[in-house]
Amino acid sequence: MTRRDLLRMIGLSAGGAAMYQAMSSLGFAAESPYKGSPKLQGAPRGASVLILGAGLAGMVAAYELRQAGYKVQLLEYNARPGGRNWTLRGGDTYTELGGETQHCQFDRGLYINPGPWRIPYHHRGLLDYCKKLNVPLEPFVQINYNAYLHGANAFGGKPQRYRTINADYRGHTAELLAKVAQQGKLDAQISKEDQAQLLDSLREWGALDKNYAYAQGPSVSNRRGYDKLPGGGLSAKPTDSQPLQLHDVLNSQLWRNLTEGEIFEFQTTLFQPVGGMGRIGEAFGHELQGLIHYNAKVTGIQQDEQGVTVSYVDARHPGSTQKAHGDWCICTIPLSILSQIPMNVSASMANAIGAVPYAATVKVGLQFKRRFWEEDEDIYGGITATDLPINNISYPSSDFNSKGKGVLLGGYIWGLNAYEFTAMTPEERIRKAVEYGSQIHPQYKTEFENGIAVAWHRAPFTMGCFASWSDELRAKHYGNLCQIDGRIALAGEHVSYLPAWQEGAVTSALDVVTRLHQRMVAGGAA
Repeated sequence: MTRRDLLRMIGLSAGGAAMYQAMSSLGFAAESPYKGSPKLQGAPRGASVLILGAGLAGMVAAYELRQAGYKVQLLEYNARPGGRNWTLRGGDTYTELGGETQHCQFDRGLYINPGPWRIPYHHRGLLDYCKKLNVPLEPFVQINYNAYLHGANAFGGKPQRYRTINADYRGHTAELLAKVAQQGKLDAQISKEDQAQLLDSLREWGALDKNYAYAQGPSVSNRRGYDKLPGGGLSAKPTDSQPLQLHDVLNSQLWRNLTEGEIFEFQTTLFQPVGGMGRIGEAFGHELQGLIHYNAKVTGIQQDEQGVTVSYVDARHPGSTQKAHGDWCICTIPLSILSQIPMNVSASMANAIGAVPYAATVKVGLQFKRRFWEEDEDIYGGITATDLPINNISYPSSDFNSKGKGVLLGGYIWGLNAYEFTAMTPEERIRKAVEYGSQIHPQYKTEFENGIAVAWHRAPFTMGCFASWSDELRAKHYGNLCQIDGRIALAGEHVSYLPAWQEGAVTSALDVVTRLHQRMVAGGAA
């Protein structure tokens, strides 16, 4: 059982509060501690900080330190800023480990976000930097009641609308609870007055009729949809739909997906930058122009009492080694890469760096000749969940009802399926995503044009998607990872209780620049 499955089951059986508590203990739901930019006053004259990695953590650190008066330089492996904050557009080229090169063929204005793709409303730090950098945002649709829930063995493999399963699961559950209340089996638990209120609430919540039954009728159709929609003129009268049987709803297992929008980080409102998530990294890169040295592959990190010296080569054409120096160093390189770089830190820090595995995920972007999900199926944004290896299909939350082509996230693949897809060539990943997706949308077969697939374990700058902490690993290594080790400190989503989220990178960077500044102002040495 995956943690995602566990959390869904907790949410369904015990409610959102219990699920949030469970997520917090697993390090997946901690609310952002962001209270505004740190006040870094009194920077020592001429003090310099060398930052490794121009992802969000590195660039937030550079932004704040430069504002405070420090000399800052960043070394970045890629030829662009942002790290995992990344958008692939037509004309882009991406080469993964093993040498497979993909040329993105998307039409102008279309894109896919291989890494982060949504921003929760309570990720205040990231939202604040979007405001500072003038990055426009638009809503990201997480839950769409007209999208699908799909199981290969449920209802003969025919996808069901989210609203249908949601309405029928709630309605049948409400009817069962109403029967229990009416039979007096709750007398020992609640008063007669509360029982009356409970019955009223169940009728409203479950769309029950006057007899507290979940049965075909206008109120039920108003939740789950009609067989024939109301209209105008002589043919205006709607036809009510027939609810699915409780047994069929339960056996389908589709109810497992009903809590997705209840999870703290997926509750509305969510956002996305206009034009792709990579707009944030691009805006930071523009703001820090001249400070970032691109195509710099770090090969060694050495510190002494005077500072930190970093060796690096040109990532495109490795040749002669170059050196960069800073009085202090903030390293945001993912642990999956950092663990392979020679570095003289304490044994406790070295052990922590080498202990944390990185999750395997794969994302597949698919371009189609037309936006058939809108034109044929009235799906505008949102996510279809499936038990097929692709896990879900996400529909674009922009350019609604527009003419022309469109790009779907044709698969966000994790767990064992991600390892299987990672072992494929990019062409095979795309072909399999189209093959699986056509079981939900038959239009795939005639409308598909081209695609691109990013397997994060083959990404040369991360070798994994995000740090995969366990309670045991946190107890043993997290504190050591957060320490300022001599003149070196780490930052990134891996040094946070918000793993996989950009807010983790932002708040981690702000925490470390604050502590590092305090040490430098106090005249602290290694």
